[in-house]
Amino acid sequence: MCGIFAVHGLEKPAQERAHFIALSKRCRHRGPDWSGCYVGQNTCLVHERLAIVGVDSGAQPLVSEDGKVALCVNGEIYNHIALRKSVGPDVKFKTQSDCEVIIPLYRKHGTDLVNMLDGMFSFVLLDESVSPPRIIAARDPIGITTLYQGWSSKRPGVTFFASELKSLVDDCDKIISFPPGHFYDSQTEATTRYYKPTWWNGDLDGPEATIPTTPANLTLIRETLEAAVKKRLMSEVPYGVLLSGGLDSSLIASIAARETEKVAQHQYELRQKKLKEFSSGPPTPRNEGIDEEATLAAWPQLHSFSIGLENSPDLLAARKAAHFLGTTHHEYVFTVQEGLDALPEVIYHLETYDVTTVRASTPMYLLSRKIKAMGVKMVLSGEGSDEILGGYLYFHAAPDSRSFHQECVKRVKNLHTADCLRANKSTMAWGLEARVPFLDKAFLEVAMNIDAKEKEFSKGASQTVDEDGCPRMEKYILRKAFDCAPDGKPYLPKSILWRQKEQFSDGVGYSWIDGIKEHAEETISDEAFAKVAERWPEDTPQTKEAYLIRQIFDARSAAETAVRWIPRADWGCAADPSGRAVAIHTAAYDAPTDE
Repeated sequence: MCGIFAVHGLEKPAQERAHFIALSKRCRHRGPDWSGCYVGQNTCLVHERLAIVGVDSGAQPLVSEDGKVALCVNGEIYNHIALRKSVGPDVKFKTQSDCEVIIPLYRKHGTDLVNMLDGMFSFVLLDESVSPPRIIAARDPIGITTLYQGWSSKRPGVTFFASELKSLVDDCDKIISFPPGHFYDSQTEATTRYYKPTWWNGDLDGPEATIPTTPANLTLIRETLEAAVKKRLMSEVPYGVLLSGGLDSSLIASIAARETEKVAQHQYELRQKKLKEFSSGPPTPRNEGIDEEATLAAWPQLHSFSIGLENSPDLLAARKAAHFLGTTHHEYVFTVQEGLDALPEVIYHLETYDVTTVRASTPMYLLSRKIKAMGVKMVLSGEGSDEILGGYLYFHAAPDSRSFHQECVKRVKNLHTADCLRANKSTMAWGLEARVPFLDKAFLEVAMNIDAKEKEFSKGASQTVDEDGCPRMEKYILRKAFDCAPDGKPYLPKSILWRQKEQFSDGVGYSWIDGIKEHAEETISDEAFAKVAERWPEDTPQTKEAYLIRQIFDARSAAETAVRWIPRADWGCAADPSGRAVAIHTAAYDAPTDE
């Protein structure tokens, strides 16, 4: 990923070039590898680059051969090679960047290009072949990447875009989080939804709701997720996996480990082939074509990374998973005090005061710094599975399968306000890119169209087991899909595959959340908390911990676009979003423990 900044509708953009570069520089942590600026007739585009694909030739803003179209992109386009072929042989590409294909796609298909992209992206495209110049902005379907749009009452007709709020707060008095799955067109000044999957209306009431009845196809679930992981290994730099030892990250790590072995073998064969070609003649110029497999970079072994307090549940489980998978494993132990010390910077980067997001982001932020120090630029992560499959423990209280599905759809739609925001900004604070296979469009289409009756689960004495003795616990169909591999080689140990859900902020060590609460109790006086509603009459903090976080947020950012992650109170959930606040967290289940 990268950082993008754009301003459209200016009278003399060249005169403000230095100012806009300075605003973009506030996001340079997202793209420490290079900076670029393009000044057009009424537009300024600035780009902060994190080089992962097309490392030596993909600097942005990208400009078309005729100089009429300029482009800034944050993200990755996984199907860029197929798209390059689709635009025809007459198109000459200047770089190996996965993003450059957006320019010829725009010229051939207009705004319809957004539905053709398979990836995570936010982009701003400037077309100066028309008058007045046209700008198109778009964000990926679920909002894995971040994008904000702003306006200033002092600058009528001017529109701002940026990857983070901090680049806009001084110049804009109105800022919104650009909606995922939409594109903006300056010709119409309209923001239009382009992402319309079959399951999108599942959270609605009434006859217009789409409630799936498709039985779970375990083979299709497994194969679609495997394909999602494989395409996200597109990289020319070393990559790794975030491994908490929970189901989701462990499955991603398992699939990635298998694919890394294949990639390493392919690269060996590719090197041997090139050596033979070199001995018989001059090498082929690199830019004449792209070998899809050649864009995959791997160390001889997959590297995995975990973090937690000393002897935390996640550290112990991740250690077991890494040993089983044979990854080169790195674990980092942090202290509660180190987490507390980092809170102001975490909230500065997150640009939200949501308690759940801040709790989980802090260890992820600390871990990302360690990972980047090792020279790794990209990691795979397991966000999205709990929303898609109803994996949060409170889902056990869903009154019926319809409600279960509706809650899944609502959670997926709001991922950009919580887990996607956390994964993006916690890692990009250190120039580390996180890719999330569970949010692959194809996997979403499969998993979100499964009859929710097959996703429902129960706990405690009411829990049942299947014919193999496996508990019908949360995310049962995902676990079952990977319980037996076609090649006979297990994906994971049974104790990991059937491990109970732990929220990341709990799994890193229960003392972490307890420590924040204790710190808040010591920091926020009873007198101050008694007046909390006077200070924040809207979205009033309900706990001293929430007060502390909101207080830091207000000190670091003036723009309030934050959305709180709130469990279903009508399903018996406590106000505390921790997984431990759900009573069934402590309910034991008799899961298989054979290795």
